[in-house]
Amino acid sequence: MSRLEKRPEPSRRMMLASPLIAAVAMLLTGSVLFFFLGQEPLHAFHVYFIKPWTTLYGVGELLLKATPLILCGVGLAIGFRANVANIGADGQLTIGAIAAGAVALYFDQVEAWWVLPLMLAAGALGGMLWAAIPALLRTRFNTSEILVSLMLVYVAYHLLSYLVHGPMRDPDGFNFPQSKMFGESATLPLLVEGLRVNAAFILSLVAAAAAWFFCKHTFAGYRMQVSGMAPAAALYAGFSEPRNVWLAFMVSGALAGVAGVGEVAGPLGQMQPSVSAGYGFAAIIVAYVGRLHPLGVVLSALLMSLLYIGGETAQIELQVPSAITGMFQGLLLFYLLAADLFIHYRFKPRKRPIPVTTAAVGETA
Repeated sequence: MSRLEKRPEPSRRMMLASPLIAAVAMLLTGSVLFFFLGQEPLHAFHVYFIKPWTTLYGVGELLLKATPLILCGVGLAIGFRANVANIGADGQLTIGAIAAGAVALYFDQVEAWWVLPLMLAAGALGGMLWAAIPALLRTRFNTSEILVSLMLVYVAYHLLSYLVHGPMRDPDGFNFPQSKMFGESATLPLLVEGLRVNAAFILSLVAAAAAWFFCKHTFAGYRMQVSGMAPAAALYAGFSEPRNVWLAFMVSGALAGVAGVGEVAGPLGQMQPSVSAGYGFAAIIVAYVGRLHPLGVVLSALLMSLLYIGGETAQIELQVPSAITGMFQGLLLFYLLAADLFIHYRFKPRKRPIPVTTAAVGETA
């Protein structure tokens, strides 16, 4: 018999290598799955992981899907550093999209440069207001921010559904649940003509760089990191936990809201019953695979984007079920958590108790 024992000092080298180990383990498990699905593993891997980025259009789609993952992942990583578990980024993304869509539809007949910046500001504010609900309940009533932020996701989904079926529905849209198409002044400019990737990708890189500077060179970032790594030391130093909670939720809510703007003002170009392909939830995996570091989040977002696009390609060419994308995402997180377990803990054999015989007891007496 053995038990888990906490290591005195986790290996920093293994902490950096664990995402790569998890990715390799995911690929090995995936090869077994493809075999049982009747697919030749090497061909399946080429279709899933290589083919999507062999064309310029594929690279554009890769960057397009990575954009909301970077924005949401960077915001969540800042919160996770301070032990603030915001699980509701998808709801904050949805509310940000609603706020930006309301601005675009209100100024539908206006062709001015300030419409798009106003949409971005409205989206960020909408995400912040939605994130303020779990922040307030956590700091005032000590509720679980995990449960509150998660439940608010479904409230946001239903609110969006109500709006596109009612007040925001296009009167000339043949009763389809969608809004009018946004005007040119309310859509993000494309980075490359003929591709769908737009200026939101540049915003995501700027957000990642700003997050790195915040975590590395500001006192607020240092305070949040200390609160996450050593809560007792942070309390002794007088660092305010409510302030960290509010800051984490406001930053992650704003970035998720901007991600929502990137969807409705980008590839969608209108309000629809769904504006997110689960990016807010996938961003949780992105943040942890990126080791809660902004640069790592960018790289892991590109990997997660490849899983999305590769899954769509595999569905078309290999006729595999759509659930394979979620399976690969789950495998990646599972193996990362397993690697982290052995980085922080090790197996130690239990010492067998020495049996006490009757004769030994008699001699002692």
